Order: sequence, then C-alpha cells, then structure tokens
Amino acid sequence: MKVKKLLLHLLLVIFAFSTVLTNQVVQAQTQPKSVYVLSIDGTIELGLAQYVVRGLELAKANDAAVLLEINTFGGRVDAAVEICDLIFRMETPVIAFIRERAISAGALIAISAPHIAMAPGSTIGAAEPQPLDEKTVSFVKAEFASSAERNGKDPKIAEAMVDADIAIEGLVDKDKILTLTAVSALKHGYTDIISSYRTQVLDHYGLADLEIVEIDRNWAESVAGFVTEPTVSQLLLTLGFLGLVVELITPGWGIPGTIGVVSMALFFGGRILSGLAGFEVVLFFLLGLVLLCLELFVIPGFGIVGILGLASIFGSIFLSFKDFYMALSSIIIALIITVIIIILFWNKFRKSSAWRRFVLVTREDKDLGYHGVKDYSSLLGKTGVAISPLRPAGTVIIDNQRYDVVSDGGFIAADTEIKVVFTEGNRIIVTEVSK
Repeated sequence: MKVKKLLLHLLLVIFAFSTVLTNQVVQAQTQPKSVYVLSIDGTIELGLAQYVVRGLELAKANDAAVLLEINTFGGRVDAAVEICDLIFRMETPVIAFIRERAISAGALIAISAPHIAMAPGSTIGAAEPQPLDEKTVSFVKAEFASSAERNGKDPKIAEAMVDADIAIEGLVDKDKILTLTAVSALKHGYTDIISSYRTQVLDHYGLADLEIVEIDRNWAESVAGFVTEPTVSQLLLTLGFLGLVVELITPGWGIPGTIGVVSMALFFGGRILSGLAGFEVVLFFLLGLVLLCLELFVIPGFGIVGILGLASIFGSIFLSFKDFYMALSSIIIALIITVIIIILFWNKFRKSSAWRRFVLVTREDKDLGYHGVKDYSSLLGKTGVAISPLRPAGTVIIDNQRYDVVSDGGFIAADTEIKVVFTEGNRIIVTEVSK
C-alpha cells in the first residue's frame, strides 16, 4: 500500500511539474518582444481594414503586442468585423487606445480588444447602425455583445450602444443610444486606464520597456482606402457611367470617355487592392463594354448581344460589392444622377452658342414664307411647247403649267414641241421632239 501511495504521489508531482512547465513554455511563446502601433484614424473603410489586418498579421508573426490608436466616427461594419475577427485570434496583448473617440464601427473594434485605454475627454459608443432595420440592428447588437462577453465586459452596456430600445438604469434611458465618456467607461469596466500618454498606457500593461514599431499604410492601402470610401466610390461609379454614356451617344472619342474609363479603373482598382474583388470582375466589365460596342456600332438594331453586354457590365459591378442591396442602391443612384445630368446638360447646351457651331438652327417653315424643293419626277416623258428660246435655259408650257427648264444641250427655238427627258430635284431637262 505504501508503494502504491508513493507511486501515486510521484505521478501527481510529475503531472503538476509538467503542467507548470507547459504553462511556462506557452508564456514564453506569447510573451511580446515589441509593440506594433497601428492608427485607426478617420473613416473605417476597406483600405483601412487591409492596413490593420496586415499590421496584426505582422505582429502575430513577430510575437509583438499591438497598440491600436483609435480616433474615428465609424464606417463600414464589414471592415470592422474583419479587424475584430483577427484581434480575437491574437496570442499577444492587443490594446485599444482611444485618443479622441471610438464611435459606431470604431466602438466595435475597441470592444473586441482585450484591453481598452482612453484619453481624458474621449468617448466610446453611439453605434446605431444604418439602415435601421431589425436584421441589421440584431446582427450589430450581437457582435457588440459577444465581443464584450469575450473580454469580460457587461454585454448589456455594449448592446445599449447599438439598440435604442435598451435602457440601463442610471446610465441610459430608452430611445437613447449609449455613449460612454472616459470617466463613465472606467466606472463600468469599459476602460482600464485614463491617460493622454502612450508611455503611461504601455507602462500600465507592463510593455513600456519594449521596442515601439510604428506601422504605416503603404501606397496601395492608401489608394484603396480613398477610392473605397463610400462617397468617393459612389462618385467614381457615377462619373464612370456618365462618361461612358456620353461617349456612346456622341461621335469619336473625347474627354468624357477618358474620364469614364479612368473613373471605372479607380473604382475597380480600389476594390481589387482592398481584396473586395478579383481581376475576373474587371474582365467581366470589359467583356460587357465590348459586347455593347458591337451592338451599337457593328450589329444593326438592339438585340441579344446588347442585352448580354448590359448584363455583363451590371453583373461586374454587383460582384464588386459584398452586399447585394448596397450594390443595387449604388447602381440606381449612379444611373439616376447620370440621367439627370445628361438631361440638364442637353437642355442647356441646346440654348448655348456652342450648339449653333455644330447644328444649323435656321428654320424655313411654311408660315415664314419658305417652301421645300418640289418633285418634278411626274413630268418625265411628258411633252409641251417652248414659249421662249432655250439657250439652253428657258420657259415651256406642259399641261397648261409654266416651267423653267434646260435643254439637253442644243438650241431650241420658241414654239417648238419639247419632251421632258430627265428630272432631278427642281431641275427639268427637255429635248426637241423630232417631226
């Protein structure tokens, strides 16, 4: 019995020792060697998401802690969710340092971080989504609540930042969206420290002695961020439609077509750089343009080729968006603006002096005393009498009507019988009838 107890105690000691050793190995693997500083500043868009994801992956590969310095009014929820998902998978500390504000999608990123620090006077919250439908509110509220729960924070407070129907006594009334100040966030466990200084924040988490590495955006992320920003993206799509439509309805190739091509190149290029679309989308768009040009300039009428071209163009634009309704609304807005601008431009251009350089505006209406060119083809083959000498022009009578005519080359004396041999417009050619 003593031997069995001894063996049992020995096994327990070995197990405990191995557990401690394993924990030490894990801690050694996850102990940060440096601190990577990433800036979440301005609108949260796809280019910013690509930059933050790249920085987080670099930090993960190099066993570095991450300090996210946040100052944003929010932006795209899908871009924020992509950042949050990678934060959850980090094995080294991630600290969200709210410099001024973390609003809307910025609040979601901050709450997803295991640690939050806030500067005096900064705020977090106000994340009511748009569009404000039940499906969107439910999704965003669940993302906030699950992120808060994961990091040991009150999920009800996170939900109140999204849903105005949630009331928390002493904190937020119903029909109000919750926004926490730094002091209020500290009181309710939504920040660990209030400080204006990066060094104090890092010292609070025991990271002050580590090397600081600033991660900046590269050119591709900057371009992608600018052109995928919702307002700029909509403007590029509208300019692309407008330029190409104007070019298709006017002869030759000019400035509108060039602007349209450049705008569409920036529109699709930004999405390719941000990973939202692939090169196959651009090929799909170019195929649509080729089919449409064939229908307009080569194949008469408008048929299956033109329909396929339009379907290919609109399909490529739909594929460049992650959300169907966002794509549909962007296309509709671009088409409406394009039609309105073309109508306004057309009406104004027709009244301008430049219009008169291209189009003859002089009118010769009947009520102004003008008459169109008569058709004398009915006289062909008829005979009549010259009432004046034809030298070679003169006057004849045919069916009791006087006509100014021209002989077919020779002299024809007055009172000579003639015959109409050719007519062209108001020109009548006659010849002498042989006796």
